[in-house]
Amino acid sequence: MNIRKMNDEQLERIKGGGVTVWTGIAITAIVIFLSGVIEGITNPKRCNG
Repeated sequence: MNIRKMNDEQLERIKGGGVTVWTGIAITAIVIFLSGVIEGITNPKRCNG
């Protein structure tokens, strides 16, 4: 195993696998959609039309 000491500039350039804003929005949208589907299955109501 090769271990080396990195300076601050090198550490700041490291990009990790963090969650971006768009990923968070997509996950939230999927959760909201699935909760609506589950609610529709467990508590069906007629349309008022």
